[in-house]
Amino acid sequence: MAYTKQSTRRRNKATASMRRTLRREVPSTVALIADEYDFSAMRRYRTFTFDDHSSYLRQIEALLKTLASRQLHTTVALFDPEDFAEYCTEAGLDPDAAASRSRYTAAIAARGATLAYTGQPVTSLLPPLINNAVRQATWEYATMLLADLGHCADCGQDIGRASFDRASRILMSLLDGAGPGRHHMVCSIPAPDEQLIAVLHAEGAADAAAQLDASDGAEFVTVLATGIALETPGGVVLRTSAEGSPDRLRGWRLHAGGLVPLTAGEVFSAYCTDATTGEPLSPEPGVEYCAGFAITADDPDNHH
Repeated sequence: MAYTKQSTRRRNKATASMRRTLRREVPSTVALIADEYDFSAMRRYRTFTFDDHSSYLRQIEALLKTLASRQLHTTVALFDPEDFAEYCTEAGLDPDAAASRSRYTAAIAARGATLAYTGQPVTSLLPPLINNAVRQATWEYATMLLADLGHCADCGQDIGRASFDRASRILMSLLDGAGPGRHHMVCSIPAPDEQLIAVLHAEGAADAAAQLDASDGAEFVTVLATGIALETPGGVVLRTSAEGSPDRLRGWRLHAGGLVPLTAGEVFSAYCTDATTGEPLSPEPGVEYCAGFAITADDPDNHH
């Protein structure tokens, strides 16, 4: 009998150990509410029991530290009450339920707008989390706009796909022309409901193609393609930094599905004028305001 009890205890310990091992291999996702406004929106739900945003953030941070102490891989996402309500309506879920909040957290994590938790304070997590969420929303909105354009009545081309292909070629031409250095590129496009902005960082070398993050490149191309397809008056600015030389600023305006280089004077005016008041601003030290170079990426047989 004693032998049987000892065997049972050993089996139970072994089972518990295996479960702990498996638990360390299951990732965790925590969605947090960024500001007081969104926090107030969640307080209308009876099952959301927090009543103070500062205290809520402290509890979130304590939870993250606990998960990290158990060697669990944890990612953090941004919880958007308005998006959550729409999600529950579309999925037929009760928004006033913890299970619904959990399902929403899994859904937003699947979109990819998350950050890995590495022990940083919650306050330092919030700015990059918000930036990721804005970028994700921008990409989704631009993608939707391109998908809704349909086919050209004249040539039958898918307008969104043709614009995306053209934008891809334009980006490659920009990076090729920029040459060696660290490149910071911004594309700004006015869309029907909001201003679309995409930011791209790349490393250029004299003897190799520029290196860039694939997801950043896809976002940039999608926003630029939206401007091409909608024929909006957007533009692109490029800042190149290289060791031992001043930063170079260049710019282009979007016109007829392509980028037209700005002159050095136009670039200087754009950077050295207050957008709100129209008053002149002092030039930035250590910066050269340069004319944009010609973009040779357009396909003459492409109508879009």
